[in-house]
Amino acid sequence: MTDATAPSLPRKSKSLLAEDDRTKKRNAAEKRFKYYGIAAISVGLVFLVILVATILREGTPAFTRTAVTVDFVLTQEQFDEAESAVLKTAAYTRLFSQFVADQAEEKGVATDLTDEDRAEIAAGLERIMGKIGSDIRVHYRENPDDVGSPVRFNLAAASRVDAYLNNGQSRDGFVSSRFLEEQDLDLIDAMVEIDMIGSDWDRTFFFGSDSGVDNPGGAGIGVAVVGSFFMMIVVLVLSLPISVAASIYLEEFAPKNRFTDLIEVNISNLAAVPSIVFGILGLAVFIQFMHLPQSAPLVGGLVLTLMTLPTIIISTRASLKSVPPSIRDAALGVGASKMQTVFHHVLPLAAPGILTGTIIGLAQALGETAPLLLIGMVGFVARAYPDTFVGGFTEANSVMPAQIYTWASRADPGFYEKAWGGIIILLVFLLTMNIIAIILRRRFERRW
Repeated sequence: MTDATAPSLPRKSKSLLAEDDRTKKRNAAEKRFKYYGIAAISVGLVFLVILVATILREGTPAFTRTAVTVDFVLTQEQFDEAESAVLKTAAYTRLFSQFVADQAEEKGVATDLTDEDRAEIAAGLERIMGKIGSDIRVHYRENPDDVGSPVRFNLAAASRVDAYLNNGQSRDGFVSSRFLEEQDLDLIDAMVEIDMIGSDWDRTFFFGSDSGVDNPGGAGIGVAVVGSFFMMIVVLVLSLPISVAASIYLEEFAPKNRFTDLIEVNISNLAAVPSIVFGILGLAVFIQFMHLPQSAPLVGGLVLTLMTLPTIIISTRASLKSVPPSIRDAALGVGASKMQTVFHHVLPLAAPGILTGTIIGLAQALGETAPLLLIGMVGFVARAYPDTFVGGFTEANSVMPAQIYTWASRADPGFYEKAWGGIIILLVFLLTMNIIAIILRRRFERRW
């Protein structure tokens, strides 16, 4: 019996460095997927740039205003005459209009003005500047020593005047209305010639309050910022300890049974509930049942606390889970109790994640509007800062998202600019809170 050897077949030798067809297809697919990702990121960045550019373009005009600047002199005789008149505001308006007309004649802009011309100037100034007589009267009643001396008044002009001077509105497409008539444009041009009208920084927008539906030039967001501050204090004081305590119990102490499983499922479901549902709950419980003050930051804070709790609980539990089990085992091995292990070892290591989740939850609550619609914070017009610290929680006020919503729903185009400017202020607050969260996380984070 002989051994038969099988004939050897010729093999085509290939280098391991050479790409075969399957490898080429796989590499091509990976490149395509990479390009898809780059394209998706690029599209997202383009939309982000468009969004930011639109917000800045529409909102930055709110930071400036068209103002009428006049060095007005009111004599004692004129002051007594205006205060003795039946219509005191109209008397101050007439005196101011006479002063403006005299200035126009002195500088050669207008000559030989009749009483009828002066009456038209007074009516035009009312439309151009709004309630000028009221502002002037308030000043002299609060500062009687200024009577007889030059006083520089810097009064905001109407939003349509700003549109005519700064937004390129032409006379051809101008339509007269009760707010501004076509003949008023001649008065505006004359006031520009004598340097009575110009643009300046609008401090009222940052530090003022809402001015009602007929005065966008005097509207400010300062009072709403204070209202948001007091509301966030309520949310922070209530949501942080409750969320951390609930998370520690569920993660470290609670037995694993159906009851705790049901609690965890409900927490996850509450995080997905629409925010307006929490507003309905707050209206029914805090206002109608508990009779807490409507439109108060205290009620808004309680409503937003309910909405924020699930978010902070979920992030806190994730932070506690991220602490290695060996930390717990080592602490228990050297004789520490379960309570000492959690509060001395686990909780400090989870603190960066807890702080980050809390700040992100607060930022989410700061931008909410829907729950506040139902507790009256949109319908209330906040015109003054709270008198006391406690009053900041209990007195009716507004908040930034509600104020922006109110401005956006008004007809005057001046409020439209104010709404965009308020969005910029709100985004600055949200951006600041997220930056603080990132800094705290990187500052206290430990790697193992």
